[in-house]
Amino acid sequence: MGGARASRTDPSRGYRRTMRSMLERLTEAQNTHDAERMASCFAEDYRSTQPAHPGRAFRGRAQVLSNWTSVFEDVPDFRAELVAHLVDGSTEWGELSWHGHHVDGSAFAMCGVIILAVRDELIADARLYMEPVESSDEDIETAVATLYRPPVGPSS
Repeated sequence: MGGARASRTDPSRGYRRTMRSMLERLTEAQNTHDAERMASCFAEDYRSTQPAHPGRAFRGRAQVLSNWTSVFEDVPDFRAELVAHLVDGSTEWGELSWHGHHVDGSAFAMCGVIILAVRDELIADARLYMEPVESSDEDIETAVATLYRPPVGPSS
């Protein structure tokens, strides 16, 4: 990745600050809780995929607006943190942490990676690998035993 630049949101970590990346602008828009401002970061023909959840794929800025309007209503204290990110030409990779509380007071937390393709200073395409943070303290041995065992029940 010859033209890549790494950055963090905390400039005290020794990373040189450069022009704000799309992920930085997106995170800032998320933290304003303004779904229209957030949707304005996306191309009209935006394409979203979630490889771990293929049924969640969609196209279009209008769906972004609808989705994030619901997020901000259902998690009124939603906060996004861009933990780390990398820009390589028109591609951005970011590690994110999202947290807050649902309207019933229960905790909300997701973390993961988002990979963006930027076109004309708008997000044209994204692959999201965001997952809910589990509240259990399952250890690695239990997780390995569970995740790599064949599913129980009728086979498909």
